[in-house]
Amino acid sequence: MQKQCAAPNCPSGKSDSHMLFRFPSNPERSKKWVEKCQRNDLVDEPPEQLCRYYRLCGKHFEASAFDGDAQSTVLKDDAIPTVFDGPTQPQNGQAKRSKETTKENENDSKGKKKIKKSQADPTEEDKQAVPEEEEQKNYLKSLFEVLIVLGGQSIAPTGPADNKEGLESSNFYALLDYRMNCRDDALKKRYDVSKQYCTSDELNQLMEVCEKYVRSKVVEEVKQNGFFSLLTDDPVRISGEWGLPVFVRYLDQSQCQRERFVGFLSFEGDGDAMDEKMLSEMTDKWGLDMEQCRAQAHSDSGTHCSQMKALASKLIEKHPRAILAFRSNHALNVSLAKGMALTGVQLVMSTFKRIESFFSRSPLLQLEFEHAISIFYPEKEDKANELKEISRTNWTRRHDAFEVALDIVEALLLCVDSVHDNEDMRWNDQVTHNALEISKAVTEFECIMTLTVLKHVMVLTQAFGKHLQENATGVHLAVNSLKAVLHSLTEVSQNIDVFHEFWFDEAVNLAAAMEIPVMVPRSFLRKHQGHPGTINTQSYYKQHLSVPVVNHVIRELTEIFSEDHLKALRCLSLVPAIIEQQKSQQPEEESIQVFNDDVPNAGTLSAELHCWCVKWGKKGKDQTFPSTLHETLQLADVKFFPNMLALLRLISILPTVGAEDSCTVASKRYRMYMENMPDKVKSKSLALLNINYDVEFNLDSLVEIYMKTYPDSQDQS
Repeated sequence: MQKQCAAPNCPSGKSDSHMLFRFPSNPERSKKWVEKCQRNDLVDEPPEQLCRYYRLCGKHFEASAFDGDAQSTVLKDDAIPTVFDGPTQPQNGQAKRSKETTKENENDSKGKKKIKKSQADPTEEDKQAVPEEEEQKNYLKSLFEVLIVLGGQSIAPTGPADNKEGLESSNFYALLDYRMNCRDDALKKRYDVSKQYCTSDELNQLMEVCEKYVRSKVVEEVKQNGFFSLLTDDPVRISGEWGLPVFVRYLDQSQCQRERFVGFLSFEGDGDAMDEKMLSEMTDKWGLDMEQCRAQAHSDSGTHCSQMKALASKLIEKHPRAILAFRSNHALNVSLAKGMALTGVQLVMSTFKRIESFFSRSPLLQLEFEHAISIFYPEKEDKANELKEISRTNWTRRHDAFEVALDIVEALLLCVDSVHDNEDMRWNDQVTHNALEISKAVTEFECIMTLTVLKHVMVLTQAFGKHLQENATGVHLAVNSLKAVLHSLTEVSQNIDVFHEFWFDEAVNLAAAMEIPVMVPRSFLRKHQGHPGTINTQSYYKQHLSVPVVNHVIRELTEIFSEDHLKALRCLSLVPAIIEQQKSQQPEEESIQVFNDDVPNAGTLSAELHCWCVKWGKKGKDQTFPSTLHETLQLADVKFFPNMLALLRLISILPTVGAEDSCTVASKRYRMYMENMPDKVKSKSLALLNINYDVEFNLDSLVEIYMKTYPDSQDQS
């Protein structure tokens, strides 16, 4: 596309600046525009080509040609350019005769014509003799444009790896074909020479460059805004290897929480070598300044729990100020259970996944489940309706998931057994198979016993976990209640014999109602075939379930909510609504001072804190104080308290503090990509491109990165 006016000798786009209007695609109007601007060299160009590459500036149109006035940026549909310097414009007949005369004299005046053309229209010569490097750049821009469109729409550029038709049958090639048919000269020339646009290796290189570019933009944005927190999700299989999804949370210049997906760390290997490799990749390859990291939060799954803990420890060892925290958008009880490397707990959590997937497949399955609930609660309509409502949600992710599971487990078993029997032949083989798998799991006494133990232990942390997902007031309340929660759990641990006996009796009674035999897990029996009679069932579950579960919860809460973490969270007392609630009680200065090294002027921190508390200590009639960090940071006069502003910004990036809705976009798009993209075509590079869909792309920068990274590609034509 030309960035200057197509009219001969017009300075617009060079020394002059005017709005440029593309040539119309309508053949008749396009022909008139060519005639009026006296560009005989454009007479044979098709309208599509003119529309794509040529422009006329606004000063060649009369005021009547615009919608509105002469300053308008919109031309009328029938606008024709009539204002030109120099000789009077020829009419249609004159233009035609001029064209014929030109053709007749073409051979006699070839040399002379060439000189005139060069002088009058140097851009045309450039068009005919585009340097090879420029052609290569235009070609790469076309490839990148198509790749960005596909990535942004979560469309796989290629098909499955076993697609025998290869790259030529891919979505990528289909869009390139479309562009070529729309007269993309760079693509056409490449295809005419090599009969293909690019190879699979070149496509992978393009995707890697996109990944590198997007990540550099994200990291640059994080650096501009200072401190951040590091967040990870469960490791996944992608691009043929295990990858650890990494997000960062920070506060932007408008004082709003932001989360960005940075990419997948290679999660292959064991021990210190893997931890060192991941940290090195984040700093050396990605460019994250880990000295600016103030917190970290990980989604611990049982199978990878030890590896994630090792990574967290290594990060704290190298960067002590990156405190371990909890990610508030996860239910605490579910997260605690996921991190337990106990066979019974992992059986329950995997069954939860199966149940959620099973009933999301069809509304008819959900109706079948609700019918089963009605059967088990015939005289308790209110209870039945409550459970039906809960069953329509993602109840396996709730704080009270284990309570709900025990309330509906009998109805669940009736439902899946009915589906598996399939007497009316309503369900296909896959559905009946899935129903059988769920039935097998919930009819294991180990599953019933585990649900019972988790229900009674997690009820002690349930209110605490709910408060963590509320606003600043709720999180502040949770921090102050942690000591009582740990005290209750310690009492249970010290009296585990009594509590376990009660839990075991409850599980046995439920198992009897469901006709489930009370026994130790078969896997354990197989390991002790020589002494099956010596194994006491109640003692087994005490030693291998109840005691480890209670100890795990105590240990995790103590580790995650360390003293430094609690001090940071106590700084939520700076929120005006909390100051007003506490009346005369001033925020603990000891907690505030945990950030001494991060505030602009630690020497004035104490005095500034006092002034801040005085300001918000009394509430006038009908006056409402901000109750969230976001509202507080949006206050106009917060800028007069630089230390308070710095503290509030630091608290906002803590993963334990609830995220604004706009902050969860990256996480939601990550889930959508992983759930909806087929495993065979999932890509690390395109996942990063898709999730960070709002990054602004500069095609020239992408091409420059590509040509520097793969200089040999420029030799290919």
